[in-house]
Amino acid sequence: MKISNPTKLNITTLQYVFGTVEIYDNYLITIMHEGITVIPEYNKDLLEISKTYFKNRPFGYISYRKNSYAVDPRVYIETSKIENLMAFAVVSTHEINISNVEIEKIFLKKPFHLFDALSEAKAWVDKMVNEAD
Repeated sequence: MKISNPTKLNITTLQYVFGTVEIYDNYLITIMHEGITVIPEYNKDLLEISKTYFKNRPFGYISYRKNSYAVDPRVYIETSKIENLMAFAVVSTHEINISNVEIEKIFLKKPFHLFDALSEAKAWVDKMVNEAD
């Protein structure tokens, strides 16, 4: 299924202990809670989301880093195993996140890009997903 309109409506919003996940046609957007540490155990939720909303089709992940929080890089080892995940984008203008992304990229074996605007991340993820379809 090819979808070229990057301004799609939100399909649903899910609340988790770590933050909010918004589901769209080609991707999901996460907004983590202030001060948490993203740990590998949270991957079970991402895996469940991928099976429920993106079964047998490619999708992308957008981390909208509005809040300050830590990421255990081991998260990306498990995230890399999700076969239909085609792209991973981080949206942030905070200097610390920019340098952290360079480290995070080492652990994730998927296309990974940093953006300073959500609209740019959505357009890139849509392109990556549509090319994989």
